[in-house]
Amino acid sequence: MNLLEARDLGVRHGDNTILHGIGLSIAKGEIVTIVGPNGAGKSTLVRALIGLEPAATGQVLRAPGLRIGYVPQRLKIEAGLPMTVRRFLSLPHRVTDSAASEALARVGVPGIEGQQLAGLSGGQFQRALLARALLSSPDLLILDEPTQGLDQPGIAAFYRLLSDLRGQTGVAVLMVSHDLLVVMSASDRVICLNGHVCCEGAPEHVSAAPAYRALFGAGEGGVLALYRHHHDHDHDHDHHHGGGHPVRGAEGDHHHA
Repeated sequence: MNLLEARDLGVRHGDNTILHGIGLSIAKGEIVTIVGPNGAGKSTLVRALIGLEPAATGQVLRAPGLRIGYVPQRLKIEAGLPMTVRRFLSLPHRVTDSAASEALARVGVPGIEGQQLAGLSGGQFQRALLARALLSSPDLLILDEPTQGLDQPGIAAFYRLLSDLRGQTGVAVLMVSHDLLVVMSASDRVICLNGHVCCEGAPEHVSAAPAYRALFGAGEGGVLALYRHHHDHDHDHDHHHGGGHPVRGAEGDHHHA
């Protein structure tokens, strides 16, 4: 069974329809990335999947006992607010010193327990957020724009970390991202969203889909040419979606690359 599934999911804010007809599923151990233009409803979709946004239509199904670790898009810490990393990791549920240290080491920032949260670099802060999400031993990590504010090396390092975590723990990852180049090399599956699912599938197939090209204006000299040049390899890891999978369009039609 899938860890999480949305069926005909719709979300409205007042009279505005933000999302409609969303169908998606996340399998165990999969890395799935949602991409789309500003205003496409990416954050709204993530919030609906974890129950923070009410569904106007359809439903979200979760595997029994599913544990989700969630890292929101924006978590602003007031510069003057005294809070150590260690204290932050115990919110809202207390954790032991050893569990906190182990989580920080796992995400590559060992020994920062005593540092002030407001004083961390962007990369350290994102990793502290990830460590906190991992403390619940999640089956599924949901990350909303986790690399916002990081430079290119920091972005690449963060995605490598997610891949390593999946390898070590088997955790599935669903993330929203605008880092198109890195997403293409880091994901098993890409979902292209613009109020509805425009297309989805293995990265190399989505990148060739007309709906994706229409949204991102990716011509021969654009993002996709770079992607093909740098990342022309097979994503078919183990049981994950890979080279042989076609793109599924919004109406369930199949576009072969």
